[in-house]
Amino acid sequence: MAEDDEVGSLLLDGARARCVDGDLRSSRECFDAAYRAAEERGDGPALALAALGMSGLWVHEHRGVTAAASIEARLRHALSAVDPRSSLALRLRVRLAAEADYRSGGRTAVLAVTEEARRSGDPAAWTEALSLAHQCLLGPGQSETRHGLAQELITASFRTSCRSDLLMGLLWRTIDRILDADPHAERHLAELRGLLARQDHLAVGFVVRAIEVMLDIRAGRLTRAEAEAAACAEQGRRAGDADAANWHGAQLVAIRWYQGRIAELIPMLTEEVNSPELSTVDNAYVAALAVAAAGAGDRRLAAGALARLRGRDLALLPRSSTWLVAMYGIVEAAHLLGDAETATVAAELLGPFARLPMVASLGVACFGSARHTLGVAELTAGDAQRAVEHLRAAVQDNLAMGHWPAAVLSRARWAQALALRAGPGDAAEAARQREIATGEAAELGMVLPGGREPHAGDAAAGVGGRRARVECRREGRRWRVGMGQRSVWVEHSRGMAYLAVLVANPRYEIPAVELAAGPAPRGGAAAGAGAGSAQPALDEAAMRTYRERLSLLQEEIDEHEAANDIVRAERARVERDWLIDELESATGLAGRIRNFPENGERARVAVGKAVRRAIGRIASADPILGEELRLTIRTGRLCSYQPG
Repeated sequence: MAEDDEVGSLLLDGARARCVDGDLRSSRECFDAAYRAAEERGDGPALALAALGMSGLWVHEHRGVTAAASIEARLRHALSAVDPRSSLALRLRVRLAAEADYRSGGRTAVLAVTEEARRSGDPAAWTEALSLAHQCLLGPGQSETRHGLAQELITASFRTSCRSDLLMGLLWRTIDRILDADPHAERHLAELRGLLARQDHLAVGFVVRAIEVMLDIRAGRLTRAEAEAAACAEQGRRAGDADAANWHGAQLVAIRWYQGRIAELIPMLTEEVNSPELSTVDNAYVAALAVAAAGAGDRRLAAGALARLRGRDLALLPRSSTWLVAMYGIVEAAHLLGDAETATVAAELLGPFARLPMVASLGVACFGSARHTLGVAELTAGDAQRAVEHLRAAVQDNLAMGHWPAAVLSRARWAQALALRAGPGDAAEAARQREIATGEAAELGMVLPGGREPHAGDAAAGVGGRRARVECRREGRRWRVGMGQRSVWVEHSRGMAYLAVLVANPRYEIPAVELAAGPAPRGGAAAGAGAGSAQPALDEAAMRTYRERLSLLQEEIDEHEAANDIVRAERARVERDWLIDELESATGLAGRIRNFPENGERARVAVGKAVRRAIGRIASADPILGEELRLTIRTGRLCSYQPG
């Protein structure tokens, strides 16, 4: 093809812009003009080269239904215009397979056609297939295959004249190390920086700069990261990268999350979740909206975003390059909403990937160790032991990868889990970890969960400025204590039982002797307040009913365990434990029915101490919730809950 030929010149200009300069915008313009000219001339090979060039450097470079359909139509038209046995036909089929697999979250078709390209011996088809296949495998669980493809691309790049092939091979190798939390990932990044310093490549340089922003966030340089993120987005726009704005948004989400200011992004996130510029398999923005809304107290918006993600089954979300980050947001939002069911389902899906960091896309944002998210999920579900194990490991993982904000947040959650477990030495260790986290957060300009509300003023303000009320709900041997969007789980204690009665009867004064007596079939909470009654806390009929139900529950547990029905066995076990606890609170030694205490002073002291211990445990898990209870709970001979 003569160099002065119009189509030939356009194809050469387009190839130079993409392979040498990394200028995707100029490249697309040249290839678009070449396609139109080749179509007019009926030049099949030129048509194919133009269609391939227009497709771009990345998979799914053309966003929105119209743009994606247009490029697919051109690829298929070009395929019909060339010899089906030719190298050009193979390259067209590689691109079509990669685009289809990426949209569906699959990989079978592109790996099959990559093997075909490998056998063909054609360098252009081979390198293109390797790079496109790698991008379809960025989700978790594909590490080994990705590593092989990246190394093969580096080797194959020396057989082509396209500079982008080597740069893409080195870039994929670097990204693979970041996705695996390889301690030497930055060595590979340094090699790539060296090549770009000698000669820039806008597209690859944009990705490298985005990774550097992520590393600034990891290092806790949040102010610098925000400025660099804006400059990086501008470079992406100059390169013509469709992800420039989306990556900038993802980096802002990470920065604002660690600053405790994510609620500020609700307007941006509300708009972005429906942007046609988002990748078809990207659900991270919806998860970020759920977190921001939950943090701002907009439970309706947060619950709606979570429902949108769960759909028919949370397991159906595509395992794309943003899947891990989406799961991070899902669990954090579920924690803020007290949605134990969603948190549990997410943890089951995330479990196999506990060793991985929660990285978005091509390394543009990182939210630390997946063990942190597993720990938060267990904290939400009330399993303190597993939460402690995951969060302790998350602190170490985050320190190892140099992610200081994530390490601080994991440490703060670890303290919450220790307070919930309340084992020997846990209170002291929780206080120590909380003190370390608070100090490090102040140094990094972070606000820990529970450290400050999104808006100034009353920390307990509810919707419409009304003060939210505390609620206590018992599930088995744990209590969920909530207020507005805040909630914590604490172990059962006698003080928690007293506290639950008080918050269930706001502004009603209940004598301490009545609280100490436990459950009793009386007409009113204040009946017999000063009588020094010796009335049984449970009558004989009630005791017989409780014991008969206990016997039936034990039979149910045995039957369900024999049938391996774990769910039903656990439900019966929870009810059995609750009944046992009620019987223990109403009986004395040897199972004798306990009478109301006759000494009002002893009841006052015992109830006051028990309630204060319960509030102390709640405060260890959430200081703001604990402070609210200290301000509104009154103890003495008459006890009450006095919300504002």
